[in-house]
Amino acid sequence: MAKVAVLNMEGKEVETIELNDDVFGVKINEHLVHMAVLQQLANKRQGTQKAKTRSEVRGGGRKPWRQKGTGHARQGSTRAPQWTHGGVVFAPTPRDYSFKLNRKEKRAALKSALTSRVAENKFIVVDALSFDEIKTKKFVEVMNNLKVDKALVVLNDMDENVIRSANNIPTVKTSQTNEINVYDILKYDTVVVTKDAVKTIEEVYA
Repeated sequence: MAKVAVLNMEGKEVETIELNDDVFGVKINEHLVHMAVLQQLANKRQGTQKAKTRSEVRGGGRKPWRQKGTGHARQGSTRAPQWTHGGVVFAPTPRDYSFKLNRKEKRAALKSALTSRVAENKFIVVDALSFDEIKTKKFVEVMNNLKVDKALVVLNDMDENVIRSANNIPTVKTSQTNEINVYDILKYDTVVVTKDAVKTIEEVYA
């Protein structure tokens, strides 16, 4: 089992804990990680783009000139794709980009992402994160103490003071244990997790 130092909000080590290898020490499956990120990004797409084909553009019913004898190339409609205001060839239509991943595949991808962060020493455990008031300055101080800039902060509970203190920091995102996903874990340089959140993650995914 991998051992990780537990830091306090001042950035000082207070203890060490052992991480469960069933969650934080699995064999990394890059393909599943890639598919999980693709799925999340695809499922976010609206798929509402639309352009008109030549059959949908208004007008163009009348042949612009006779077939022969004009010196021009023959034309059947002013709404053909080569004309200004004509239709679009193979125009995009509304579609659903989402696709499904099996639950076991999602879990394996998440474990792989977490394992990669632990292996790269980009997984920081703090004993607790709590503020008496909503104060962005205090949250920045904690991040500086932990020597972290761009981070995903995982909380065990819905702590309003912590979440709202981090809202105005563009390089930080807060999340709860039931909201963590592969994309966010990989997007942010470091994962900062409370000690209670680590236990919950191990209980759910082990």
